[in-house]
Amino acid sequence: MKKLFKIFLLLCLIGIAIVVWCSYIVEKSSRGKLFNNVNDIPCNDVGLLLGTNPIGRTGRPNIYYVHRIQAVVDLYKAGKIKVVLISGDNSHRSYNEPEYMKKDLVSKGIPADRIFLDYAGFRTFDSMIRAQKVFGQNSFTIISQEFHNQRALYICQHLGIDAIAFNAKNTISRYWRIRMYFREKLARTKAVLDILFGKKPHFLGEPVPITIPK
Repeated sequence: MKKLFKIFLLLCLIGIAIVVWCSYIVEKSSRGKLFNNVNDIPCNDVGLLLGTNPIGRTGRPNIYYVHRIQAVVDLYKAGKIKVVLISGDNSHRSYNEPEYMKKDLVSKGIPADRIFLDYAGFRTFDSMIRAQKVFGQNSFTIISQEFHNQRALYICQHLGIDAIAFNAKNTISRYWRIRMYFREKLARTKAVLDILFGKKPHFLGEPVPITIPK
């Protein structure tokens, strides 16, 4: 039993070390590429908005969603982006993140013809690859919360995408911060493993051109 316990303990320590290492390299890859102030961030033609559910687990509006929408509006009105590519989950008819977000962006003054939709952004990994391979973008501004942006930038670095990111506000309770902290550690580990093992997106498909206004 002592031998089994030592083996178990060793495996746990190795697992923790891998998670810590993955989190570190993800965070390191985003240094100098994250921006909190609209006035400080460089201009890009395309803003890549990462999708999320408009309704949180409690049944109330998802604060992540609310802040991401506002971040896009702020960037667009400041002339920091010209068009928006929304990448989100539309895995079944009753759930369509890109359409939800488009509707709210249009209601806040962003022209519908400046918005492009990626319905197969099931994961952050898929969103980055599809932005490059399907929508033909090798330089863009990612828009999400900081923890999410760091992971997206890590993926972009390994895809050869010249990306920066704007951090939407992250005003959630301490409970949800702790919960998200541990969830994100695992998500970063998976992102690193996806890169190492050459993971492929769920779907690619035919190229979709994005028209950039002059």
